[in-house]
Amino acid sequence: MTSSVFAAERLLFTRATPDNDAIPTIFAFPNEYTVGITSLGYQIVWATLAMRDDVQVSRLFTDTREQLPRNPELLGFSMSWELDYVNILNLLESLEIPIRADIRDRNHPIVFGGGPVLTANPEPFADFFDVILLGDGEDLLGNFIEAYKQVRNASRQIQLKALAQVPGIYVPSLYQVEYHTLDGDIKSIQPISPEIPAIVQKQTYRGNVLSASTVVTEKAAWENIYMVEMVRSCPEMCRFCLASYLTLPFRTASVEESLIPAIERGLAVTNRLGLLGASVTQHPEFETLLDYISQPKYDDVRLSIASVRTNTVTVQLAQTLAKRDTRSLTIAIESGSEKLREIINKKLHNEEIIQAAVNAKAGGLSCLKLYGMAGIPGEESEDLEQTVTMMRTVKKAAPGLRLTLGCSTFVPKAHTPFQWFGVNRQAEKRLQFLQKELKPQGIDFRPESYNWSIIQALLSRGDRRLSQLLQLTRNFGDSLGSYKRAFKQLKKQIPDLDFYVHTDWSTEQILPWSHLQGPLPQSTLIKHLADATSKINSSPKELQPLNL
Repeated sequence: MTSSVFAAERLLFTRATPDNDAIPTIFAFPNEYTVGITSLGYQIVWATLAMRDDVQVSRLFTDTREQLPRNPELLGFSMSWELDYVNILNLLESLEIPIRADIRDRNHPIVFGGGPVLTANPEPFADFFDVILLGDGEDLLGNFIEAYKQVRNASRQIQLKALAQVPGIYVPSLYQVEYHTLDGDIKSIQPISPEIPAIVQKQTYRGNVLSASTVVTEKAAWENIYMVEMVRSCPEMCRFCLASYLTLPFRTASVEESLIPAIERGLAVTNRLGLLGASVTQHPEFETLLDYISQPKYDDVRLSIASVRTNTVTVQLAQTLAKRDTRSLTIAIESGSEKLREIINKKLHNEEIIQAAVNAKAGGLSCLKLYGMAGIPGEESEDLEQTVTMMRTVKKAAPGLRLTLGCSTFVPKAHTPFQWFGVNRQAEKRLQFLQKELKPQGIDFRPESYNWSIIQALLSRGDRRLSQLLQLTRNFGDSLGSYKRAFKQLKKQIPDLDFYVHTDWSTEQILPWSHLQGPLPQSTLIKHLADATSKINSSPKELQPLNL
């Protein structure tokens, strides 16, 4: 299987010939090949390493691998989904590397990790990694390799202390976390010695050339797709949204210097093009790019676009997509309630959602996928009723257009103003209410699993005490039941599930990631939180723990 999978790849870069003393490195994606090779972040880091002559890199997935070095010095993981931690632990064991960093010695590689999950909040996984790269890989990766080369032959402790000096490189073992009680709040997070930085700053790449696929293959989950990143971050700044807050500022790729050359490169080897970004249609030159792709020479190109902003759905956009073999469009609306959208800072009105549906149908699309959320802070039953009413109105305004509402539960994310809110205990009932109301209307309602949201919240707000829990749940299987079983086993040794998931936290509390600085300081996040809570007109119980 191995050779056929890699043989199907068409590379869009030239691999370097490694030097004799190149650093033997394994770069892993903790999931199957078809999933990993579809991750643009994984592709870029792998290609960046493979183009260096001072690194000899081999890839590793859960179901296939290139030939691995006998004694790797570096072992990296790109982590895009929280639950992939199970696969990381399995892969470490299969390579005979201790799962916990504190048991590794000079004979083991330095295990490093990066990607959205670890940049947001690495703490639940901190004990499994020697080094975590926080932020954009463009500059960070090269700085990491250069710093490692300087201490390549030193002792492990010297290596780790040297790497910790590089901006954006976080070495968890060099920070001491104290708790008020075993199962209580965090008391302090301090570096273990004065030469270690007290705060690690996430690194932000500010160039106007963004990422594009480095490999195209029919074996990818999105077959033969060539992906181009159009924008990074999002100017909307919805207060719950990790994709916006964690990756600020909003950056756009230059059409002339970056996007058109990248698209030409990709369309020379495939006719499937994916435009990526949290808010693709907000690129200031999006229309120019659309005109470029609309040229007759690209008539056979199949175009896919990530989520778009509602008020940018024009008839022209829908026509271009329909002509390019795209049947549907995806829009995040969060709620049909104007009040809730104000609370979360979603600058959007119901008329715009209705107009987007009308335009999508007029342009020849057959389906509109909307994304909503249940359990948003401040949500009351009338807000859910307004979502149902709005969906009915959209259906009436664009008859014949297939409507889908995907709906998740609000999950607090680190580095966002809503990190202090817990998950609403009523969210599951609210998803059931929407299902009951929308199904008879012929609207395809797709709720995300509430239990999965609970686990997501646990991992997105967890601290490093959770590493014991994660090792246990891995043995029990990763269902919600196995997490509860592990919590029971660790009773009084760590806080309970409720503390991490449902409790509203005080803004005075030391958060698990307080020593890791995102794009905005905590004081700014608290201002954004205060603005949101001032708009929540529910009973004071919702706000009590927030000490604003």
